[in-house]
Parts: sequence; C-alpha cells; structure tokens
Amino acid sequence: MPDIGIIGAGIGGLQLGLQLRGHDIPVTIYTDKTANQIAGGRLLNSVAHHGPTLERERALGVHFWPVEKYGYSCHHHYIGGEQPLSFRGDFTDWSSAIDYRLYLPKLMEAFQERGGDLQIRMLQADDIEPIAARHDLVVVAAGRGAFASIFPRRADLSPYDTPQRILCVGLYRGIAESAPKGVTISTSPGHGDLLEIPMYTADGFRTALLFENIPGGDLEILSKINYDDDPAAFERTVLEKLAAHHPQTFERVDPTRFGLNRSTDLLQGALVPTVREDYAKLPGGKFALAIGDVHTVVDPLVGQGANSASHSAWITGEAVLEDLGFDEMFCRRVAARRADVVYGAAQWTNLMLAPPAPHLLRLFAAMSENQAIADEFTHNFDHPDRQWQILATPERTDAFLARHGVRLAPAAF
Repeated sequence: MPDIGIIGAGIGGLQLGLQLRGHDIPVTIYTDKTANQIAGGRLLNSVAHHGPTLERERALGVHFWPVEKYGYSCHHHYIGGEQPLSFRGDFTDWSSAIDYRLYLPKLMEAFQERGGDLQIRMLQADDIEPIAARHDLVVVAAGRGAFASIFPRRADLSPYDTPQRILCVGLYRGIAESAPKGVTISTSPGHGDLLEIPMYTADGFRTALLFENIPGGDLEILSKINYDDDPAAFERTVLEKLAAHHPQTFERVDPTRFGLNRSTDLLQGALVPTVREDYAKLPGGKFALAIGDVHTVVDPLVGQGANSASHSAWITGEAVLEDLGFDEMFCRRVAARRADVVYGAAQWTNLMLAPPAPHLLRLFAAMSENQAIADEFTHNFDHPDRQWQILATPERTDAFLARHGVRLAPAAF
C-alpha cells in the first residue's frame, strides 16, 4: 500500500487526504497552522464552492453545511456604462460560500478522526527532499509560498507578469440579501468589479464584498486604505465607492447598520495569475506533484481557484488508487486528466481580467435578453472547461450564440 505525503492543508490537500484515507491509504499532511490558529485568524478569502465541489464533499462525507440551507441559487449581473445591463443567471446546482476559518478546521478534524497524520511545522523548499524520502509520493498543495519555485512557470499559460487587480475583500453587516439569494457580479468599466457573496461565518451569514480593483482606477483606494487607522473613514469610503460604481448592491445597504463585521474580517492584496508545471523530479529521484495554488494561481474574479484545486485533488486521488507507481508516467497521467478543467479555469479567468473583448460584449448583451444563455453561462461556473470552449475565440462565442438563435452586432458600452 502506498504512503502519501501532502504539503499544505488547504482545500486541495485536505480533500485529497480524506479521499485516500477513505481507502485506508496512509497519508501525512504537513501544514504550518493548527486548526485553532486558522479559526482565530484573519479572513482567508471569499471562496464559493460550486456544484461539482459540493458533490465531492458529499462523497467524502464532509458536506457539513448542506447547500439547501447554506447555499444560493443564482448570479445577479450588473454591467455599468452608458447603457447599463442587468440580468440574472440561475444555477442548475446551487453553490455555497463558507468562511474557510470554519471550513478548513472542520476538514482537518475529519482527516485526523479518520486516521490521517496531521503534522504542524514550518517548512521551507529544501524540506521537500527529506519529506519525499519518507513517502512514495509527495503532493505539494501549499499555495504560493516557498514551494512554488520547485515548479517552473509556464509562459504559454501565464500571460501576465504583474497583478491585474488589486483586491479588497471584507465581511460586512447591514446589506440585505439579493432576491433570490445569490452572488451579485457588478462591473464598473475601467475601474473594476465587485463580487457580493452571501457567506456563512462564525457569526452567521454576512455579506462578503470582494472588490477587484483595476490599478489606477477610482476604486484602487479600497485596496490601500488602512482600516485600523480610521475604521469610520474606511467604511465611509466603501459606501461612497459602492454608490458610485456598484448601485445594485448599494441600494440594499442600510447605512445605519453598515460596517465591517470585525477588524480581522478584511483582506487586502494582489496576486499575479500564474500557471506552473504539473510536477518536478526531485534530486533523490522521486517526483513531486503540484495541485491547487502552487500549480495554478488564478485571480478570484470568477471564483474558480478552490474549485479547480478540489478537482485536481480528486483526479490525483483517483490516479493514486488506480496506478501501479508514482513515476513520471503517473504524473503525466494526472496532468492530462485534469488539464481541460484546470487550464480552462485559468484561461477563462485571464480573459475576464483583460479589457472586455468584443465577443464578450456580444455575449453579455445576449445574456441580458435571453434567459437560456444567461443560465448556461452561469451553469458553466461549475464547468470551466465548457466555459472556455465557448469563450476561447470570437468564432466560438458567435457559434454558441447562433446555437441559441442569436446573432448580434458588436455592442458598445
């Protein structure tokens, strides 16, 4: 029976560990924080889990927050400009957003209850060789830290070398839910986007506001202003920017109740979208396989990062259960089986970060007039490989619209 070592206890590492423990495979997960440290720490992200990820959680026995109670059913779209567009797309299968300060500790607990070995220690890149020596396969799921250098950057799938958005995400009180309950995706051309997400937290449901701010735009200040210096000024600035750029969310704000939920419920920063090689041969002859953020860092604009990591973990677990060894053939097999979904998510996200291409504007205009198109686009948040098949070229997008009986001239916004 193989012995597997996993570096990193995010969604990818934990779901892979749980999958393998379900088949009694020895697994050690190495991570730098205890469950209590995560639970009591700063907001980690504003992650939403889509239908396939929730289905994997059911299969793993860790669907602790039933989507029927904690989930949401749709996306509300607002695209500003001279001729604003507003429309809704419905999911076939609901999504949900659970604060990772609840989610990760609960999965860590389940992993240990099922016989997994969770080791808390600070690791550096040169620790990977001794870890690999203790296991038949080492899987790196440790995000964007020291281990990224092990896996070379793929220039063909990494078109950006600087952040395309400067981020500000926080959990807020005083915002009424959309009806029906869903995520609002609001675009302010030239300035950035807002994802408004109903998130379940230790304090119950709160509204996550993820501002995706274009460098140099009017919203960039949200990523730089310091909450602790003047909380009232920070919250006043958020309200002013909501009113100016994201009116559909602002109209549901109660100014008398609005505020950041806690000082630790705020995260500001930026990342460079990057795709790295799937695996690396280590000096001792064994292989390290990359999953999650260490493999593909995607901007959170279309909510694909955690779902991509979950998919990659599941594919890896299936391969471990099926294969006869953990050589380069194994690594290539995993890479091939996950490529469409993982690279589809990265390429779709990168397209959406760029100034809107004419074929995207045609698609948005069609979605505002055709419910079936809006619903299919929304359903494909579950299937980024299918979404990328539609969006990869203007010809593909136009063929998709034609299939729905729509032919539109390029729209101007």
